[in-house]
Amino acid sequence: MAMEKLYEEFKVQARELVAKVRELIHEGNVRRVIIKDDQGHTFVEIPVTLAAVGIIVAPVLAGVGAIAALAAHFTIGVERAAHDGTGTRGGGA
Repeated sequence: MAMEKLYEEFKVQARELVAKVRELIHEGNVRRVIIKDDQGHTFVEIPVTLAAVGIIVAPVLAGVGAIAALAAHFTIGVERAAHDGTGTRGGGA
C-alpha cells in the first residue's frame, strides 16, 4: 500500500484555536498542523507525531493558547497521511 499526503485548511477564530488543535492532535492520521494568521504568515508548525506523546501535548496546547492572543482569525493547515486502498487490481485467480 502506498501512502500519500492530503492537505486541508480550516478557518477558525482565536477562541476556537486550542480546541481545534487539540481535536486534530487526537486524530490518528494527522502528521503536521500549521497555524497561520490572516495574511498567511506561519506562526508555528507542529509535527503531530511528536505531539501525540502525552507529555508533549500540554506544552504544545499552552503555546497555541498564547498564539491565539496575537490575532483574531487563524487558518489551520493540516497535513494528513492517507493510505491508498487500491490494493490488487483485476479479477483474479
